[in-house]
Amino acid sequence: MFAALGAGVVDVDDISHTLTKSGGAAIAAIREQFGAEFIASDGSIDRARMRERVFGDAAAKGQLEAILHPLINQSAREQALHAPQPYLLLVVPLLLELGAYGDLTQRVAVVDCAEQMQIARTMSRSAISADAVRAIMAAQLPRTQRLAEADDVLNNDGGEGDLKRQVEALHARYLDLAVAYRASRKGADTNISSNLAR
Repeated sequence: MFAALGAGVVDVDDISHTLTKSGGAAIAAIREQFGAEFIASDGSIDRARMRERVFGDAAAKGQLEAILHPLINQSAREQALHAPQPYLLLVVPLLLELGAYGDLTQRVAVVDCAEQMQIARTMSRSAISADAVRAIMAAQLPRTQRLAEADDVLNNDGGEGDLKRQVEALHARYLDLAVAYRASRKGADTNISSNLAR
């Protein structure tokens, strides 16, 4: 919805999927680290098998993250630097857990919904059990902490129309903030230039 309104969007999940599809930049390292059984017949990562492995094994999760995170970070930063839109949304599901990208972010927006709805939607989208979803959620920050650390919250309990109205309002705010930020940067650059000229 933000992209449709003209915002730039860099989504680390999309980057991760690109890295782990057939021929993706992470596949060879994943095969070497975990074995060929973690590569599906089409040459992409076997997501179900890998999910089962890493959520029960902290060391395996760390090994996978050591492969993926540097590649995701590099790609996200390159995309962010070249985004022509008035502002950019960096979509990072585990932003607060990772403590990453602080130098690229000025605000944290959280999309929130009731936990039962989160479980139902994840089960439907990813075809996994409620217990598996709860295990994933247990490895993340508690909902109350995410909300406490958010600058902006989009409530996703209602329908698409309700969410769209919230997005439109937040988009207008972000456009105003982008204009103010550019004006402050222009003033800072002018001050630097005048100081250098002295």
